[in-house]
Amino acid sequence: MAPKNWRRIAKPWNGSGCDCRFYFSPLISLARIGRLNLLASFYERILVPPEVHHEVTVDGRGLPGAEEVRNAGWIEVAPQRLLADTSLEQACRGLGAGERSAILLAKTLPADLILLDEWKARRIAREAGFSIVGCLGVLEAGTRRGLVPDLRQAYIDLLRQGIRFEIGLLQESLARLGLPKL
Repeated sequence: MAPKNWRRIAKPWNGSGCDCRFYFSPLISLARIGRLNLLASFYERILVPPEVHHEVTVDGRGLPGAEEVRNAGWIEVAPQRLLADTSLEQACRGLGAGERSAILLAKTLPADLILLDEWKARRIAREAGFSIVGCLGVLEAGTRRGLVPDLRQAYIDLLRQGIRFEIGLLQESLARLGLPKL
């Protein structure tokens, strides 16, 4: 059963406010650099599977952002329903528990966008028909809206927190916005 007040947004994400999306690794990344509330400016609600919430708030206890995620009223834990798509379940078997549960949960509800960073999870989600945005896309959108005043510093903060992104991706992102390289 879909959560109350759920609306399907049938257009790709463009950084404008939407009701609700399914989320995993960008949640951790943004929380660790103190940018978790950036998501609240784009979405009324973020649905996460129990595995993701546990990984961030219990396994990650004491890490930057864990308490912020636990206390964010706009982040909701949504239990997964049974999925009749065995081919998607099969495709997700090689993923981590968080990515797998996020994709499978999104498929059981009328979602059209999922927020993921891990490349294999992004490929599977795209093949399942989802639009995808990751941490860098959220930060870029925040920069365009004036919510992230220094994107270069945000990327440096990600790297200092041990969050791995290819430097080439970060450089391309900065170039898209006409900003100097790292």
